[in-house]
Amino acid sequence: MNRRRDITVALTGNPNAGKSSLFNVMTGAHQRVGNFPGVTIEKHEGYVDYQGRRITVVDLPGTYSLTPFSPEEIVTRHFIIEEKPDVVVNVVEGANLERNLLLTVQLMEMEVDLLVALNMIDEVEEKGISIDQKQLQKLLGSHIVPTSARQKRGIDILLDHIVRVADGRIEIGKNKLVFSAEVEAAVTKIATLLSHERALEGANHRWLAIKLLENDSEAYHQVQQHPVWVKVELALQEAITECERLHRTDPEALITEDRHSFIRGAMQECVRQPHAERATMTDYIDMVVLNRVLGIPVFLAVVWGIFQLTFSLGEPLTKGLEYLFSLAGATLEPMLPDPLLKSILIDGILAGVGGVVVFLPNIVLLFIGLSFLEASGYMARAAFVIDKVMHRFGLHGKSFIPMVTGFGCSIPAIMATRTLKSRSDRLATIMAIPFMSCGAKLPLYVLLAGAFFPPGIAANVMFGIYLLGIAVGLWTAWMLKSTVLKSDSEPFVMELPPYRWPTLASVVFQARMKAVMYLKKAGTLILAAVLLIWAASNFPRNREIDARLAVEKARIEVSDSSTEQKAETLRVVEAKAQAAQLEYSVAGRAGKLLEPLIRPLGFDWRIGIALVTGLAAKEVVVSTLGTIVSIGHSGQASDLTTILRSDPGFSRATALSLMVFTLLYVPCVASLGIMKKEVGSWKPVIVFTGYVLLIAWVASFVTYHAALFMQ
Repeated sequence: MNRRRDITVALTGNPNAGKSSLFNVMTGAHQRVGNFPGVTIEKHEGYVDYQGRRITVVDLPGTYSLTPFSPEEIVTRHFIIEEKPDVVVNVVEGANLERNLLLTVQLMEMEVDLLVALNMIDEVEEKGISIDQKQLQKLLGSHIVPTSARQKRGIDILLDHIVRVADGRIEIGKNKLVFSAEVEAAVTKIATLLSHERALEGANHRWLAIKLLENDSEAYHQVQQHPVWVKVELALQEAITECERLHRTDPEALITEDRHSFIRGAMQECVRQPHAERATMTDYIDMVVLNRVLGIPVFLAVVWGIFQLTFSLGEPLTKGLEYLFSLAGATLEPMLPDPLLKSILIDGILAGVGGVVVFLPNIVLLFIGLSFLEASGYMARAAFVIDKVMHRFGLHGKSFIPMVTGFGCSIPAIMATRTLKSRSDRLATIMAIPFMSCGAKLPLYVLLAGAFFPPGIAANVMFGIYLLGIAVGLWTAWMLKSTVLKSDSEPFVMELPPYRWPTLASVVFQARMKAVMYLKKAGTLILAAVLLIWAASNFPRNREIDARLAVEKARIEVSDSSTEQKAETLRVVEAKAQAAQLEYSVAGRAGKLLEPLIRPLGFDWRIGIALVTGLAAKEVVVSTLGTIVSIGHSGQASDLTTILRSDPGFSRATALSLMVFTLLYVPCVASLGIMKKEVGSWKPVIVFTGYVLLIAWVASFVTYHAALFMQ
């Protein structure tokens, strides 16, 4: 086959426009997930072979515009400008065309090779909406392809258009949006000035001029470093003065008005809505979930249900994985004559990494539940419902979105606060996010709740832990907004998309993505931590303990006991010797120094070591316990749940106290780094670290002693 050059496609679109679902249908199983350079925003990339061409599709983050306010907007804009994809496919929701066209108009201004995927065309037809696609194509200067990711309609036509546009066989009109006279004159004048600057030869001068008139910070930074800036700055001041004189407003407001005027005109000319709008299923559901009395109880019931499913469905799968790791340990043990090698493989790697991997089903189930809520349209309703509650704590519903993101990972959640315009709201939300239980803490909750509570109660305990985190986070935000960050909250406006049943491909993709990321972490960071912890728990060796063990082994061998009795006695003796060696090791000595501080919380030195190593990643708390506790119980039950139940250092009160402390104490080092970057200095981060340690200690102390009292 004569293979011509590959094609790169950028998928852009608003949130809830079905962009990612279209990406999944286009690329199928040929997908990979990473991060965009320099940021933690996930990069979804896939490919499809069509007509002998390899088409690489990059699913850019969902965004409403290309102003550089949020990480998503910055990533999308930089990718289009710097990577220069062959084709930009703008996915618009056919039933909400007016809102979606704002991004389309901004892409038109960039003069890229643009295709418009009129997505969810099945919903357009169901609602009786009529769209004059030919006329809309003329206005947008771009071909329009009707698609439906759910029904897999129009996919081949879209791919065919992509190939033809990339090959130049379809002419893209690149229709230019003409602004009002004063703005257009300023755009033309500034673009002409920019065109004379040799260093800006490759730039889109008209688009850059528009951005400068919009007071775009990145455009300013790009132009200010060149000599032409002196003339450009003068032209900008003249434009501002002229607009103020004639319209009593600035060029940025006029540009926004002109865009919306163009969109309204296009809607009036090309779109016909049905005369009588019937109540939809969305309307009926919203009567309940948005009800001012029922809304919050419904939200709590939904979240509670997700935790019940996470635990009840995940428990048998977790038990199955525990059995497999136990079987692997039992199979390897007689094959490894060297005690040191046996210890590092069974007590170290299998116990540490395996102790984390067994909770993969719970992680996947939780994220399936959260993905379902987001894709179905309910998460936006939850933010709307919570808005009144958030106001009582000095915040608003828009802060709820980053906080919910914190249930997955604090790092992107903290970065998502950039969408908040008020600095005080942004800082208060950042300080509240670490109290949201990220997915890394879930393995410890599942482990301890499953070990010390019946299945039905265990899910309720986990639900309570998550609610406690939300409560402490909101209380922290209220305290900050009432004192050092006192200010009025900005009004909350948010789009409520129609309810949709998420596609199976989208849910499976999300689950697979989280599973792969979790396993990669287990195979890299956690494995490295496990090996380090194992070494710190085994060295230095106490020769006296080794000598006594050798004497005891010799005595057992010459005794008159049966083979079974000898084996049992040897197991007990070896376990005692390893426990003594563990206390003598570097980890044991460090833990003993820490123990007086945490003993009032029900923790011994082993838990102290686990909490310290958890600063790298919260999953490491489980892997540390798996390694250290397994060393102290060598030769006994091999699954961590059973070991913890039989360990005198653990009880139900200890388990509750440890869950509360893990929930509230210092987030991982990476989160602290991102927090410093967003806040601007280390001082607030250091103060916050001291605050969370105090809160965690007090809350765990109260929890431990209350649990002891109630036993």
